[in-house]
Amino acid sequence: MRIAYSPCPNDTFVFHAWAHGLIPGAPKLDVTYADIDITNNLALRGEGPEVLKISYAALPWVLSDYALLPCGGALGRGCGPLVLTRDGTGDPAFLSGRKVAVPSERSTAYLLFRLWAARKVPAGVGEIVVMPFHEIMPAVRDGSIDAGLVIHEARFTYPSYGLSLLADMGSWWEEDTGLPIPLGAIIARRSLETKKIADWIRASVEYAWAHPEASRDYVMEHAQEMDPAVAQAHIDLYVNDFTANLGQDGYAAIFSLLGRAAREGLVPEFDEKLLTLA
Repeated sequence: MRIAYSPCPNDTFVFHAWAHGLIPGAPKLDVTYADIDITNNLALRGEGPEVLKISYAALPWVLSDYALLPCGGALGRGCGPLVLTRDGTGDPAFLSGRKVAVPSERSTAYLLFRLWAARKVPAGVGEIVVMPFHEIMPAVRDGSIDAGLVIHEARFTYPSYGLSLLADMGSWWEEDTGLPIPLGAIIARRSLETKKIADWIRASVEYAWAHPEASRDYVMEHAQEMDPAVAQAHIDLYVNDFTANLGQDGYAAIFSLLGRAAREGLVPEFDEKLLTLA
């Protein structure tokens, strides 16, 4: 079975057991490691593998072909995207007319940013530039970009680039809704036995928790020279109870985010029934 997910520690930690043939009855995986912007576009073009990690923000475009799986993804509290600058400002008005880098036009980070900016930056930001997420902080530090919307381990490392926090999209979302933050979704083609795939993913998550040392080499192999302590902090933050089962709060967060985005014309209208497995 073909699958695409990022080389980030949370994904490699979650899928280590399945990718290494440790889940009884699960088919062998052919893994593609790719940035979330790449997997979003693979799904949107219908060219993706059978199973993918994508942004929740991209989900409304692909729900007719792909089912959202209730496990394996990234959703939680205190883990939202950050808006960073090198100027030390905490005033959202700084962004008016400025150049802002984002990790994907269809990323959940950018969707949250657009919802936030509509309220906090009424004059509107300037140019939006899409960059691979690992290039954003250097671009802000070097002054080629005025502000950057960052994800993943950047939450732990941005001070080392001399950058400062302007706003935390996750904190804003949680204060506004009381709900966790939906970030990355695992989807599978509807033509497949999606419930079985979900079971195999959940088993891989549970194996990772039961044998945390087993995945260490695999995680670090793909962690792009990340410090082991940062990689572990990344896993601890993004792999949580929602990774094993979205549950009531998880689905409520997804309905809230995508429903609001659809009402504001930021994503297509969609059938909410398609968000849950039949």
